[in-house]
Amino acid sequence: METLEIQNFSVRRGNFTLGPLSFSVRKNEIFAILGYTGSGKTILLESICGLFPGDTGAVLYDGVEVSQIPVGQRGLGIVSQDHCLFPHMRVEDNISYGLRCHHVPKQQRERRVDALLELLNITHIRRQYPATLSGGERQRTALARALALEPELLVLDEPFSALDPATRSRLQQELLSIHRKFPCTIVFVTHDFNEAELLADRVGILLDGELLAVTKGSELMKEHYCKKIETFLGR
Repeated sequence: METLEIQNFSVRRGNFTLGPLSFSVRKNEIFAILGYTGSGKTILLESICGLFPGDTGAVLYDGVEVSQIPVGQRGLGIVSQDHCLFPHMRVEDNISYGLRCHHVPKQQRERRVDALLELLNITHIRRQYPATLSGGERQRTALARALALEPELLVLDEPFSALDPATRSRLQQELLSIHRKFPCTIVFVTHDFNEAELLADRVGILLDGELLAVTKGSELMKEHYCKKIETFLGR
């Protein structure tokens, strides 16, 4: 079953045109959008979130155009590159923000926050403010906040790019562990071939606004794609 479908979708931003693109993402799949800086990855991700309409085509959630679904009913969790944590809120309050907005009862809200703090190994920072956190701690907090409402679709924009190699590796493994415990569809953007190969069930390779190929993550570095990957890396 496809959770997300991109149908002949295109959008123009200034002098840059994305698409037209057509591909689908299956239910509970981890799908990577792989491309170098300027290839259109973030524009595509923003379009998937319904932040602005396309010029042609459609973005469908379970067969319904995303713009026709109220924002609070899209079942969407987002982690942006800069995390967008509320600086005046403690970690636990950042995580519970969406739950409060959806009027989740206090006891249920507290149980959910406690479980996420434990899952992401950040219980010890629950009362700290974002300015006091390391990059890895901010990333874990942002991920916990995105998971709090149990999204059907989790969208991650270059989630590990700003982290040191050791922290990046730990969080990549934690993401796989979280996905096994709390299955949801994940779409993430990356410029890192190794990360796409490690995490993704399938990978869409984006080049100058065009979808070069969609392949299994396990086959990304195989000979069939070498010429396409060389073209990609040569830009």
